[in-house]
Amino acid sequence: MRKARWRTASGALLRVVVVWAVSTLTMLALAGLLPDFQLQSHDGEAITRTAGTAAWAAGVFGLLGALVWPLVVRALLLVPALVLGLLVFFLNGSLLLFALWLVPDGRGEADPQNAVAVAAVMSAVASATSTALAVRDDDAYRRRLYRLAGRRRTRPPELGPDSPPGTVFLQLDGVGHRVLRDAAATGTMPTVAAWLGTTHRLTSWRTDWSSQTGASQLAILHGTNHDVPAFRWYEKDTGRLMVSNRPASAVELQRRAIERTGDGGLLTLDGASRGNLFSGGADQLALVLSVSARRGRRNRSRAGYVAYFRDPANAVRTAVSFVAEVGREIGQSTRSRLRKETPRVGRGGLYPFIRAFATVVERDVVVAAVMGDVLAGRTAVYADLVAYDEVAHHSGPHSRDAAHVLRRLDRSLALIAEAAEHAPRPYRIVLLSDHGQSPGETFASAYGLTLRDLVRSGCGLPVPRGARHTPGGAEARGALRSAVRLPVEEGREERAPRTSDPIVLASGNLGLVSFPDVTYRLSREEIERRHPALLRTLADHPGIGFLLVRSERHGSVVLGPGGFEAPVDDLTDDDGPLAPFGPGTADAVRRTDSFPHVADIMVNSRYDPATGTVHAFEEQIGSHGGLGGEQSEAFLLYPCTVSPPAGDGAELVGAEEVHRVLRRWLRESQGPQVPLQEVPSRPLPDEAFPVAGRVVPDKHC
Repeated sequence: MRKARWRTASGALLRVVVVWAVSTLTMLALAGLLPDFQLQSHDGEAITRTAGTAAWAAGVFGLLGALVWPLVVRALLLVPALVLGLLVFFLNGSLLLFALWLVPDGRGEADPQNAVAVAAVMSAVASATSTALAVRDDDAYRRRLYRLAGRRRTRPPELGPDSPPGTVFLQLDGVGHRVLRDAAATGTMPTVAAWLGTTHRLTSWRTDWSSQTGASQLAILHGTNHDVPAFRWYEKDTGRLMVSNRPASAVELQRRAIERTGDGGLLTLDGASRGNLFSGGADQLALVLSVSARRGRRNRSRAGYVAYFRDPANAVRTAVSFVAEVGREIGQSTRSRLRKETPRVGRGGLYPFIRAFATVVERDVVVAAVMGDVLAGRTAVYADLVAYDEVAHHSGPHSRDAAHVLRRLDRSLALIAEAAEHAPRPYRIVLLSDHGQSPGETFASAYGLTLRDLVRSGCGLPVPRGARHTPGGAEARGALRSAVRLPVEEGREERAPRTSDPIVLASGNLGLVSFPDVTYRLSREEIERRHPALLRTLADHPGIGFLLVRSERHGSVVLGPGGFEAPVDDLTDDDGPLAPFGPGTADAVRRTDSFPHVADIMVNSRYDPATGTVHAFEEQIGSHGGLGGEQSEAFLLYPCTVSPPAGDGAELVGAEEVHRVLRRWLRESQGPQVPLQEVPSRPLPDEAFPVAGRVVPDKHC
């Protein structure tokens, strides 16, 4: 035992000395390259004295980074997270200037610009060196991964290699079944391909009519998505506009789900929720929208930023990657515009920054948090990686841009699997998606007017000249909104004025039309008395697939082109306009029709089964939210060691059914599922992500 302790201590001391030496050499090299960064007086000094100055400055800078940096980041918890990431360079440069100021005789000096550059390079070099030295030391490697998430917890005596396995659920937002299968087959995602060949099986599951994260993830984590008709909808009884990626709406949706099921969620027993819209009942939270509306200490979700950014090397790397991703998006969009690729949507304004946040900042923070959870031995972890969904909306689900994002997500999966090898218990990794995406030209681009314009025309109301674009509602925007500014007050809501003019909302290729001047769902007969041409204008438009409205005589009915009309209760999947949408369409329509807050008119765009395309009512060439094509075909990649999600020949339908499957898998693991005692951690110097080089399967299928 004593020998082991001495070996550990000597190894740690050796790593400190080597990192110090490498940092000193790096500082000497930078002093030679940068004219305004000096480590000696203007008269010149012996090389040994200059080297001593570099060693002194490097040591002080490293010590400040280990002790002061975590405290500075924690003190800036209320600073918007994205702003904190951009402040990294200046904070790190300030620490270097302070370190040079402490050098005896004042021999070290640098102008502020060079200080920022030198600090960034030294942090990256020191982190890479420390990681390389520790890669063969399992104990050091484990401690480094623990510190990535800023949480340490003692290993309970009952956890070990023979303990019941924990489960990590990784949601690849917007990745459809076909996209994942093709990415594995073409080598775009080699980690997924390796799992498919050894440890995992792949199946698809069919989403509800509302094929979007708000509905799917609410049901997956909390067991129900009842009364979630779309990504955004208007509630007549309260006058409230619900938007799934707004904090106030996420809080209310989660409250309703818990009230309906009487259960806290999938993750209530020793769980962690990372990067999600909803908490799932977890105690450990990071980047969870439903708690981002909270202020002060109650907002534990923002602590995930602190855990990640308190390592200056992590912060520098993420900030550099963020800037590079902005440049990559500008270059890719420019190339698309010069080549006159179609379909195409605008990708200017804030979009390059939104994309960079989703593909870099959120990914890095969520992956770090999941790695910490695994090494802490948590029973259940659910994390959402939104990068692909954001890029596919604007570049297309089968584009080169989207494929590049899938490659980077695959590396993140390998990194998490690598961390699981060092965990105090075995882990099962489950990959799933909440929906897919269907390609296609936007409704406005194809027909020269928006759905709102078409509705107003059918009502005899003035229509503005030129098509007005409807902004997209990708999930990453909600996370970015809470990251770039202080969160909104909990309970703050958006309300629409009660006028006779219709409210027209878009959720991908699903449109909702509501008349806010009445507090109940208008019937077809009432709508026709108000606006005789509206329903036929919509139903007969070539870009519209079908409508759902309530009828006083037949209950609810589906309307389609050519005068088609069928009561919802008598619908089959072979009926008229529903036939192209495939099996399960009639059941999905009937279920949504039963929701209290279904719109007066539900509008689903046309779907072409020959090309697999739809027409989004938003500015998206890859869309989801309605029926039609790949958007309704999500995937579930599960270990061979768990029971099949459905019986032989049975199809997995609806996000609520997916919740029941995941619940069953957690029960199958048996063993204790209770919160384990936390051990407060002291600020420690953190290192960068290690590079994952392998994924070792635990068992063959």
